[in-house]
Amino acid sequence: MDEPVHIPLLRRGRPYRSLDTVRTPHYRTGQPFVEISQANVGLIRRDLLDQSMARAIMAGFTSQELFGMCVRAAGLFAESALPLGETVQTPEDYVRQVSATTGLPHVMVRRNMHKIRTVLAEMETVVNGLTRHLDLRVLDAGHSEGLSYFPRGESLGVVLPSNSPGVHSLWAPAFALKTPLVLKPGAAEPWTPYRIIQALIHAGAPPEVFGYYPADHAGAAEILRRCGRGMVFGDVSSTRMWQGDPRIEVHGPGYSKIVIGDDCICEWERYLDVMVASILENSGRSCINASGVWVPSKAAEIAEALAARLASVEPRDEADEQAQIAPFANAALAERISQTIDGELEGAREYGRNPRLVTFQGCSYLLPTIVLCDSPAHPLANREFLFPFASVVTVSQNDIPRALGPSLVVTAITHDRKLIARLLASPDVGRLNLGAIPTHRISWDQPHEGNLFDHLYARRAFQCAV
Repeated sequence: MDEPVHIPLLRRGRPYRSLDTVRTPHYRTGQPFVEISQANVGLIRRDLLDQSMARAIMAGFTSQELFGMCVRAAGLFAESALPLGETVQTPEDYVRQVSATTGLPHVMVRRNMHKIRTVLAEMETVVNGLTRHLDLRVLDAGHSEGLSYFPRGESLGVVLPSNSPGVHSLWAPAFALKTPLVLKPGAAEPWTPYRIIQALIHAGAPPEVFGYYPADHAGAAEILRRCGRGMVFGDVSSTRMWQGDPRIEVHGPGYSKIVIGDDCICEWERYLDVMVASILENSGRSCINASGVWVPSKAAEIAEALAARLASVEPRDEADEQAQIAPFANAALAERISQTIDGELEGAREYGRNPRLVTFQGCSYLLPTIVLCDSPAHPLANREFLFPFASVVTVSQNDIPRALGPSLVVTAITHDRKLIARLLASPDVGRLNLGAIPTHRISWDQPHEGNLFDHLYARRAFQCAV
């Protein structure tokens, strides 16, 4: 058997092979596939003791120069062979390697790869959206025409997940906003952040502004404590300790939803494609996948129609271009999720293939599942899982949006002005789509979740004598 490829740390952009390593297995064979150097708390603390040099280096570039690097990096990321430790990684190597440790089919990896390329290539548009078209000479010079902004911290520390490569598009704009990056990758997805860093360095970015520190939970917490600003991804339990910390932007479950108003519910069949796509895209792994369809009536008909459409989805080989769902690299996790659903089904009706948990090529899959709930109070009415799962919930329109709870994305299919006004006024709706827009469709000229510019910079009062 070939030795697993080794991924080193990046300490100020320089590869460093640690004596402490972990090996991540291939999702299907269970054999070690990649060896990853690990950073201990002491090393992280020492490296992050003084980050002012990296901040000063970034300040030496204009915004336009950084945008140019991002554009060049986009092509390198998607098309070129780039360093991976002591070896090189081609784009096809990248697709195969991400699939091997996450279980994502190749077609989904390539789709996420294109998403990252687009963000890098369109970085000026992305940053204009984040800054609301601020004249970026303000950041270059420190002030302009009565405006001045200052960085809230020396760097951005990011604790990353393993569920899908597309999530890396959320921290990438920090580079264009002149902020050094300290990344802790997910154990099963070390590939994408490393490749983005290499693409940026080979596009002209200074290596010193990048840190890449695979680590345990203690190491991840140290990164978030030591960096002036932080971003953390994970489930409710892993992000709980950072809730309420203004230095840390928390990206947890999305609980994204589709809402159909009284005025459109009789035409629900027109919107079935939007519902299916919102639930199924990227194997249901994203926080912007719909995990609920909330309607005033017709819930049973909608649940039955969704289940019928999703019944054709089945496990396929990782290289099959028609693959729509991904296996669970951790079979025990799939079993726990399935048991959780079974344990909470009382008072609800499940639509979907039986059994839900199946095995294909030795791997565990959860087949798409639709659950009909007659009340928002049901335990499955507002739940999110790492596969195509959605509840169809009957709710009075007068109770929307209060009954929805916090929702990263709400697609509202209605022309009712009062309902739209309540959704617009709700602090619990992160992104509002008015009309038949899939929940997973992203507009890069607007913030996805929170506003990275507001997280990284604060405006100061400023006067200048002429």
